Amino acid sequence: MRIITMNLNGIRSAADKGFFDWMQTSGADVVCVQELKAQAGDLADAMRSPAGYQGFFHYADKKGYSGVGIYSRRPPDRVTEGIGHPGFDAEGRFIRADLGGLSVVSLYVPSGSSSPERQAAKFAFLEEFMTVMDALRQEGRQFIICGDWNIAHCPIDLKNWKGNLKHSGFLPEEREWLTRLYASGWVDVYRALYPEAGEEGYTWWSHRGQAYAKNVGWRIDLQVATPEAAASARYAQVYKAQKFSDHAPLCIDYEF
Repeated sequence: MRIITMNLNGIRSAADKGFFDWMQTSGADVVCVQELKAQAGDLADAMRSPAGYQGFFHYADKKGYSGVGIYSRRPPDRVTEGIGHPGFDAEGRFIRADLGGLSVVSLYVPSGSSSPERQAAKFAFLEEFMTVMDALRQEGRQFIICGDWNIAHCPIDLKNWKGNLKHSGFLPEEREWLTRLYASGWVDVYRALYPEAGEEGYTWWSHRGQAYAKNVGWRIDLQVATPEAAASARYAQVYKAQKFSDHAPLCIDYEF
């Protein structure tokens, strides 16, 4: 089973840049997308249900903002939108698809870079979401949580780590949150496969200073899984042959 996660930075923009054409050739069984920046009425049929896939979405209430989706070749047994928190669910940040004994989630953690208020909202989300992750683990199912987590965990996960110690996405409190998450049993699948991978694992680049051309990036798009699911992973790659967004697709093959 091949699972891909991708922050689109606008589904219509990514479509114009060829994302769905590439998706048809990717071999993916499930594709998780974030930052739709669209509502249901904005999606063309080719975005809603690309050939061979069914799409499921959790839209933000605010137009042109956030939103997540899951494309699946197999019809899910059940789809769940939101985490049960009205404020965060209004931002369209979580959708879950149950596929037999596996559940796949598309997640978009808030960014805190725009203002102190948004950083406070990010911390509030992380606190709430840790309880969600604990509850998911208690279900006893296999989970793969795909998404833009907006946190680089370790210095190896971004180019200029020393210059970002006080910046959102690499704050000590955010990194400690991921440390606690992994200590509770969740596994960063890419890092488990490639413990020493650095620049080749970056998934996001700033628009400033030719960051993409110079590969001055961050590894913030992750697939975080329960131990058994993570152990079934065989291969992972960040796809950079085409550019659809300021993020790149993270593709992981599992032996399910």
